[in-house]
Amino acid sequence: MPPKRKVSRPPPAAEEPHGYEFFGPPGAFVISTFLPIICYAFAFLCNDTTGCPAPSLLHPSTLTLDKLKQEVGWAGWSGLVTWKAALGTFGYYLLSLTLHTFLPADEPEGTELRSGGRLKYRFNAFYSAIFTATILIAGTVVEGAEFGVWTFISENFIGILTTNILISYALATYVYILSFSVKHPKDPSKRELAAGGHSGNLLYDWFIGRELNPRITLPIFGEVDIKSFNELRPGMLGWVILDFASIMAQYRNFGKVTDSIILITVAQSVYTFDSLYMEPAILTTMDIITDGFGFMLAFGDLVWVPFTYSIQTRYLANYPVELGWQGLALVFSVQASGYYIFRSVNNEKNRFRTNPDDPRVSHLKYIETAAGSRLLVSGWWGMARHINYLGDWFMSWSYCLPTAFAGYMILNAAEHPVTVAQTDAVFFKNNYGKYVVPGEAKGWGMIFTYFFMVYFAVLLVHRERRDEDKCRRKYGKDWDRYCELVPYRIIPYIY
Repeated sequence: MPPKRKVSRPPPAAEEPHGYEFFGPPGAFVISTFLPIICYAFAFLCNDTTGCPAPSLLHPSTLTLDKLKQEVGWAGWSGLVTWKAALGTFGYYLLSLTLHTFLPADEPEGTELRSGGRLKYRFNAFYSAIFTATILIAGTVVEGAEFGVWTFISENFIGILTTNILISYALATYVYILSFSVKHPKDPSKRELAAGGHSGNLLYDWFIGRELNPRITLPIFGEVDIKSFNELRPGMLGWVILDFASIMAQYRNFGKVTDSIILITVAQSVYTFDSLYMEPAILTTMDIITDGFGFMLAFGDLVWVPFTYSIQTRYLANYPVELGWQGLALVFSVQASGYYIFRSVNNEKNRFRTNPDDPRVSHLKYIETAAGSRLLVSGWWGMARHINYLGDWFMSWSYCLPTAFAGYMILNAAEHPVTVAQTDAVFFKNNYGKYVVPGEAKGWGMIFTYFFMVYFAVLLVHRERRDEDKCRRKYGKDWDRYCELVPYRIIPYIY
């Protein structure tokens, strides 16, 4: 929470040892190996073929691999990716790159590098999103839920997921190899290695990101900052596109669109488009300032965000939940509270950083540090050192609550007449002659649809701990003094 004054910097060679994060190489191996498996588990085990979760999982004593494969629609290893899915995904990336290059853009400078100088960035993610949304809206107006983009996503979901996973692995490997051309510690092209990314361990450095700001110069497209390009696109926008694809799938399945899926999609769209509109704000984030670009960010941006954050709408595409006005009001109040905290906290920080004389923040109290920064000790940031995360977490609740006591089974009425008759009329008949009922799956689907809320809490606490470590290294005793004045981490009076 600056603004920062110009201060002399120690020479790069004097940088302190950074140490491992994420439990070092073993953690890097586990995360880079098992997170893709988790993404596949969510896609297969909560499905539109037999239910959420797959019925055999409810009876582990009789579970067989062959039966489970049948229930999840396993088409063999060759079914994980197809040329059609790969070409469609690469087409989306090409569109994102084209819009990034040719649409009008702001070109601010980033924070000062440790080696001196500042990099210039090209930001137009919001305009790119508006352009893309216009195409999708026009296609939907003409062709409805059968618009080719929506049906393509539904029919090729697993292939699209696999392609993005492969892209994240390839991108992480490319930037790792590219990093060895950096003339560290003083590169004439303003390239530098991330403080925590050159440990000497190949796996860990590949995972965490060896180069701080890898860039590539492409024919026609010119220079592209790989990290900032992937930070908000194509993954963040892809998240919303997957949500809308689920809305269209729900309409094709049941001939209607429910208030629950609309509420989640609107909430997530507002969050996403707000982030895209405020794109220059990423220049003040840990991702841009201190983290290298490796598998961690590549996979998080391109796979984890779009494919796990959209689980709730995928669920509702197959089991429509009507909240009613009371349910809508409850969930909306949670969302609005979270968004208010999120936006107010970040606005306060950005205003104080850019213009401390702004009347909206000029009254705030702060302490000055030897590093030349000013740390707020009143207002939002005086309540907790990372209170911005509290708003994020509240918003995550509103994405999960509309799925209620999640869980469903998909049954053929001719094969299960008694089961369907005993559902107390709590069932839906889709347009493909099958019944979707809660049955014995009720509640078990929450493992999938409420995962985001639990995961996000863990993520935010972990990120807060990383923030604390970085700030303690940067500010030293000044940070200890700040912690005495602002004792709470995220939740005032609790944590």
